[in-house]
Amino acid sequence: MQFFITSDPQNVRHIFTSNHANYPKGEEFAEIFDIMRGSLFTVDGESCRRHRAKVQSIICNPQMLGLITSTCRDKVEKGLLPFLTHMANTETAFDMQQLNTRYSFDVTATPVFGVDPGLLSTAMPPLHTTDAMDTALEVPFFRHTMPALCWKVMRRLNIGPEKRLATAQKVLREFVVKMIETRKAHHRAVDQEEGEEADASLDIQSSYINDPDYADEVLHATLINYLVAGRDTVGTGLSWFWYNITRNPSVLLTIRKELAPIASRKAAATKGPNAMVTFDPEEIKELVYLQAAVFETLRLYPPAPIERKAVLHDDIMPSGHGVRAGDTVLISLYAMARMEPVWGDDCQEYRPERWLSDDGSKLQYVPSHKFLTFSSGPRMCLGKDIGVMQLKTAVANVAWNFDVELVERHPVEPKLSCILQMKNGLMMKVKKRVE
Repeated sequence: MQFFITSDPQNVRHIFTSNHANYPKGEEFAEIFDIMRGSLFTVDGESCRRHRAKVQSIICNPQMLGLITSTCRDKVEKGLLPFLTHMANTETAFDMQQLNTRYSFDVTATPVFGVDPGLLSTAMPPLHTTDAMDTALEVPFFRHTMPALCWKVMRRLNIGPEKRLATAQKVLREFVVKMIETRKAHHRAVDQEEGEEADASLDIQSSYINDPDYADEVLHATLINYLVAGRDTVGTGLSWFWYNITRNPSVLLTIRKELAPIASRKAAATKGPNAMVTFDPEEIKELVYLQAAVFETLRLYPPAPIERKAVLHDDIMPSGHGVRAGDTVLISLYAMARMEPVWGDDCQEYRPERWLSDDGSKLQYVPSHKFLTFSSGPRMCLGKDIGVMQLKTAVANVAWNFDVELVERHPVEPKLSCILQMKNGLMMKVKKRVE
């Protein structure tokens, strides 16, 4: 196993942009993430370009963007805020990470399948599917660290972590099949009602169902790819955001100051001085400090902390280091965020101001090869704006209406996974905020 590990932004630009054709994800990457094999996440070259064009045409559709936005708004207003109100009234500690997982899964899966999984409800149903997604990203982390022959033997014998992974993959595929069949049944019912046929197809999966390029296995892999991309960026980002806020209360005060003019305009329509104020995604779209606080969280705690690339041909990096054909390149986003040559002497501090102009009125441009959370070059994340919108909407509504507090002595540390989740969850308490 020959690795080249780097956190140099110039090397990153070379790998992701200047000479990206020499650094594909590669066949071994597709094998490691076999649950998504054949989807945009694992393919290279022309196949990648076709997949990206398809995704872009779907998520840039105004109707689809409207559905994604309204789903986000409804989940916050009818799911997230009522749950937190209940927790505040009962003064009960709860796992904020689990709550964020429920929120992010629902806001992702509903537009994908056209069916609301309903994980963020007062009944708090079991998290079998999201637990399976966690396993599907934990086990590949170990696949990265050992020769392929080792984990392939374990997979064949169905032992160790590979046994857990096989069970998780079965759960995910069964969930996808169930959602597809549920939506088909809804289509059939709606088709019988005049004038509602057009609305029946307003979901992401409908764009793939009849496409001959997406047979069963590729279709399932693609839909799982959507779930992972949406749930983990938003859910993981939110958890680390609230962890940072408990350690930097001044940031919360500045966010509320930025929200105050919008809240005052909405106050007249509320039922009383202590009524809940809700913010729509469009209302907070231009709030720069809120976005800077989100970006600062994603900088220090990138949801996907490591990028992996293969090397096709021998090459020399801008740093002067050589790589050989067949090597594996690892880029640690987590390490980049904590390097003084990249982010300055205060690189380990949570400081949203680093993203703002001197007068604080606008966001500063930061190149993607330095801030790699949404990837860079031809594989730049197509759902970046959607993910940021979902993060900001949840943050704004919770930040304005509640005070959050980390349970004393609760240990917070990352767990070993391809996604930077918290090993022990995030136990918190909330109080209803009264101005």
